[in-house]
Amino acid sequence: MNEVLTSAQMRAIEQAAIGSGAVTGLELMERAGEGVVAAVLAEWPNLAEGGYRAAVLCGPGNNGGDGFVVARLLKARGWEVEVYLYGSPDRMPPDARANHDRWVALGNVFPSTAFDPRLRRDLFVDAIFGTGLTRKLDAEASRLVSQLDCARVVAIDCPSGYCLDSGRALFDGVEPNSAAELTVTFQFPKIGHFLADGPVAMGKLRLVDLGLGACTRHEQDPSAVVTLVEAASHRQADAPLAKFTRNHKYSHGHALLLSGSSGHGGAARLAARGALRIGAGLVTLGCPPDAMAETAARLDAVMLRPLADGAALSEVLADRRITAVCLGPGMGTGDREAGMLAAALTDPAPGLTRGLAPRRESENAGGPGSSPGRGLVLDADALSLLAQHPEMFAALHARCVLTPHAGEFARLFPDIAAKLAEPATKGPAYSKVDATREAAARAGCVVLFKGPDTVIAGPAGRCAINSAHYDRAAPWLATAGSGDVLAGFITGLLARGANAFDAACTAAWLHVECARSFGPGLIAQDLPEELPKVFRSLGL
Repeated sequence: MNEVLTSAQMRAIEQAAIGSGAVTGLELMERAGEGVVAAVLAEWPNLAEGGYRAAVLCGPGNNGGDGFVVARLLKARGWEVEVYLYGSPDRMPPDARANHDRWVALGNVFPSTAFDPRLRRDLFVDAIFGTGLTRKLDAEASRLVSQLDCARVVAIDCPSGYCLDSGRALFDGVEPNSAAELTVTFQFPKIGHFLADGPVAMGKLRLVDLGLGACTRHEQDPSAVVTLVEAASHRQADAPLAKFTRNHKYSHGHALLLSGSSGHGGAARLAARGALRIGAGLVTLGCPPDAMAETAARLDAVMLRPLADGAALSEVLADRRITAVCLGPGMGTGDREAGMLAAALTDPAPGLTRGLAPRRESENAGGPGSSPGRGLVLDADALSLLAQHPEMFAALHARCVLTPHAGEFARLFPDIAAKLAEPATKGPAYSKVDATREAAARAGCVVLFKGPDTVIAGPAGRCAINSAHYDRAAPWLATAGSGDVLAGFITGLLARGANAFDAACTAAWLHVECARSFGPGLIAQDLPEELPKVFRSLGL
């Protein structure tokens, strides 16, 4: 499990380890400081020789205590070290105060007001505030952080002023001019390392094992767990990717995607290609009759069917071999399209109820061989229609996946989006994880909230982050049509029997991997064609 924690969860783990007698607070602080120094020397090996200058800015809490350990260890390596303290040593926690006093036996502690960034240093250590920050920085702390705008700034846990539960800044007046070049955190990454402005502020992120071992096995409500979507999870049976020799095409499902009118079919064709490449056994594109000739000229392996309206869609859905449906990419938002959305939501396939009636199933239902009904992906124009017709919300079910970007999310969930847009004045600040979970619970289905920090949540609270940051950065995905391909990926996996949550997670991960594999110059139609290479890299 690739778990990411809130600040409170991390503190609970540390306190449990200390309470069990497995480690003391001072030992943890020493290990943290050693880990920071090791990370610095790994990042900048030329600094290992000694004889360099460092300025260490310490805060009034345990983050500052870690900073005092770093200062002492650097001095022991022959560095010239200046230490500045924001706050009073008399108000420091006992372990942090003990390390303050150990440093005082070796060198001076200057007040933070004496810090002058114009003096040359080879390294700056930001140990002012870390996971424990719950309030905006005051003017003095903001001044300190804003002046750390040179090379080789290493932050302990995070650059001071960021909420590690949300990745949002808690600054008062002065925003920092630059981020850390290296951030070192401990035992587990934190949610804020991957959300909002967090990844930009952190620079490179390095994780240090504190040696807690079994002490990290903490008991908590599964709905409070957030994981990172990573490669290891995509070989499991709940998100099938491999094919086997005894299977036939219908073993891998039949995906139906709906297209827009003449001149507006490109988005749906991209989605259909994505569904086919990810392994759906058959893919059919339904389009208005007057767009048949245009669409047929652009399709080969994807089948084509005329669909005039919602009644025609209902007739097609009588075929139980259709296992997933996608509406939205380039579809349009007129009366015809609203009728088709209603038809898809009233689909009487096995496991789904007739009529616009609410249905709530376990979000983990729907593994291979046990699908409770057709999967349904609502993207783009279908989301706009859903916002215009809120009565349709009642028909959303556990096999639905909504895939909004920020603007669509605000139209669907305006009150939740407003909370997310409010300035962060204290921590833990409301986060994209909080917003997506709240939206999924309200909709009763899986919500994939798109962005470089994509968050996927199920209606019972299950949640994951698909981060396109750090060594997984994929800026080439900022191109027209890439979201349509993602919708197709999800649809193809649903057609193959994946449950909605895992289909969304797997598709999002593969979407980023395809972009990284192709690299600069990527356009949307390259994404499905890169899947075979990514699959081979996974050993499929």
